[in-house]
Amino acid sequence: ARRGVSTGLCPRGQGLGPARTRLAAPRMLGRPLSPGSRGAGSSGSRLMAQAGSPGQGAEGRRGAGAAPGRASWRRALALRRWPVPYKRFSFRPEPDPYCQAKYTFCPTGSPVPVMKGDDVIEVFRLQAPVWEFKYGDLLGHLKIMHDAIGFRSTLTGKNYTMEWYELFQLGNCTFPHIRPEMNAPFWCNQGAACFFEGIDDTHWKENGTLVLVATISGNMFNKMAKWVKQDNETGIYYETWTVQASPAKGAETWFESYDCSKFVLRTYEKLAELGAEFKNIETNYTRIFLYSGEPTYLGNETSVFGPSGNKSLALAIKRFYYPFKPHLSTKEFLLSLLQIFDAVIIHRQFYLFYNFEYWFLPMKYPFIKITYEEIPLPNRNKTFTGL
Repeated sequence: ARRGVSTGLCPRGQGLGPARTRLAAPRMLGRPLSPGSRGAGSSGSRLMAQAGSPGQGAEGRRGAGAAPGRASWRRALALRRWPVPYKRFSFRPEPDPYCQAKYTFCPTGSPVPVMKGDDVIEVFRLQAPVWEFKYGDLLGHLKIMHDAIGFRSTLTGKNYTMEWYELFQLGNCTFPHIRPEMNAPFWCNQGAACFFEGIDDTHWKENGTLVLVATISGNMFNKMAKWVKQDNETGIYYETWTVQASPAKGAETWFESYDCSKFVLRTYEKLAELGAEFKNIETNYTRIFLYSGEPTYLGNETSVFGPSGNKSLALAIKRFYYPFKPHLSTKEFLLSLLQIFDAVIIHRQFYLFYNFEYWFLPMKYPFIKITYEEIPLPNRNKTFTGL
């Protein structure tokens, strides 16, 4: 199968996935970028090298036959601070043709305009149910929402939408393809920013939110656009899960998500740093949590699936991911649900791929939860961290 599970937490609805020959997200900021990603058709270790990442240098893994240097990565992990930082890259590698999307990414993308310095730009919070274009408000009842930002130039009267989402849909960003000709799981994961002229009022208002949150100058908008370009070039892959020790307030966070809402929050934070003053209104965001004990580092693709890798661990990881494969019949789907329930709920196991490295999560009750939580708008004296 060429496409993963074609659902998405952060799709705008009318155009998702990659366009290998026309990239609106990179185009919007003036320099073409190839739509590569954590798993845009390349294995983790090869892609990480292509993307110019410094890497973490940890090649250790759990189980028998550990490679030399085990003590060194254990010492490094002992000094680790949670949550694990999201790894950024120096450029995007080329995608693999194997990775296909059901819906084209950013089909109407346009360049970001350079605003006049004295222009007054209105900033809007945009939120609508995921896949509203197909299912209406169905996912809105479950508070599964997509976030974006709108802008309006008071000098020209033109409106613009900016958002960040998956190029190959959420299924590909969350689970790999298990290809029989490959030893390692094959990832088709990427996220990018999309900018286009216009705001679809009906899309955002009918079942969601379109509300003014701030007013900025043209100069501030231009500075933000430069920051978005850098953020888009270095943050290249999507992360679905927020992994925490428990639902309790103040619980340890092991891994942070990296999705549409985090892009919106980072942009708000940047605007606050530039001097924007935000209105005092409630703003809530969808988050998908996994709950586990302290994660165990297993290794990267080479150390787990390479010639000297841990074969039993490699088999366990592939067996775990196999039930998540796309394009199942009804019978296969029901059987896969039973297998997933057995692994995650009964045996309390989950294998997470984060920063091109594999981690074991000892799952805990309530295992998984979707929340719709308030995260306040920033101000110039207090901005978010870790986004």
